[in-house]
Amino acid sequence: MKILAFLILFLSASLLLADPPFDWNRAKEIHARAQRGEVLSDDDRKYLDEAIRRHNAGEPIGGGPAKPTGPTPVPILQWSGHLTPLTELKDPYHGQNGGLYGGGKNEPPPAQAALANQAIAQIQPLDTEGHPTPSGKIALLSIGMSNTTMEFSAFVKDADADPRKAANVIVVDGAQGGKDAPAWSKTDAPPWDVANQRLTAAGLTPQQVQAIWIKQAIGHPKAGFPAEAKRLRDYLRDIVTLAKQKYPNLRIAYLSSRIYGGYAVTPLNPEPYAYEGAFAVRWLIDQQIKGDPALNAAPEKGQVKAPVLLWGPYLWADGQTPRESDHLFYTKDDLGNDGTHPSPTARAKVARLLTEFFATNPLAKPWYAKK
Repeated sequence: MKILAFLILFLSASLLLADPPFDWNRAKEIHARAQRGEVLSDDDRKYLDEAIRRHNAGEPIGGGPAKPTGPTPVPILQWSGHLTPLTELKDPYHGQNGGLYGGGKNEPPPAQAALANQAIAQIQPLDTEGHPTPSGKIALLSIGMSNTTMEFSAFVKDADADPRKAANVIVVDGAQGGKDAPAWSKTDAPPWDVANQRLTAAGLTPQQVQAIWIKQAIGHPKAGFPAEAKRLRDYLRDIVTLAKQKYPNLRIAYLSSRIYGGYAVTPLNPEPYAYEGAFAVRWLIDQQIKGDPALNAAPEKGQVKAPVLLWGPYLWADGQTPRESDHLFYTKDDLGNDGTHPSPTARAKVARLLTEFFATNPLAKPWYAKK
């Protein structure tokens, strides 16, 4: 009896001292909040890191014994490659030359710049019904996913504090966590409704939106290059034409591709897909330059079906290797727990790029900055 009582006491003490079972529901909830761009506490970050460690070791989400995955557990991603920013690319990448607009050029060709200036000349303060008035507003709206909203939210704060911005320019973040390019590609897609709700909260209407910033990607790409970049281009094509339908006074869409994805530990959108998204943007703009009727932005050529498409700031840099032009780089600390979403430091970097772009670029400054 004494031995049995001792064993019971020993087992009870062991259970009390044992670590509690890992709570996968909590991990999934934290991950969902991180995907939405929420700031995590230190405890939540540690819990999410532990979940990633367990999953990379083969433990299925939800618990249980590790899967027999063989010598290479799933799904940790280790990017060890090096790429050249598109703005500096000299040697072809899978047959693609450098430059945002191709041919080594980082500025739009003269005809596209002229089309942009024509659109800029039409941007003016509008009332809630879209009629010109000196007391009206010019709305700049963002469209995109979790990275987009995290970065653009930081830009909104910087823009509102920037004395160069015109007082009648109102910057609104319409981007939403978890809403990648496919989520925006249908006319009745819920993200459009949420974007309009945010316009309403800012005292604006869709008729006052005259410029947008788009940064998009496709979650969990698998098909490689150029297939995934072409998929993204086609989704972007749908998005810009839908934007023109929903915002009738929309004149210009500025597009950017992703920041560095080489620290990713999940397959959400790692390298080289983050880098290759720039070709999707370039190919889309090139379709408009070459006269795609579905992207017509010239009133004299018939019904306007799209805004003028231009590059916004180019955000990608090769990890810790500084860019030649501005020395932009990204460390691991610039990315969150998953290595994909920007931490506050990366958000600040993107916000600075956006702030300088809109305040100084010749194809943005005329309508954005104080006269």
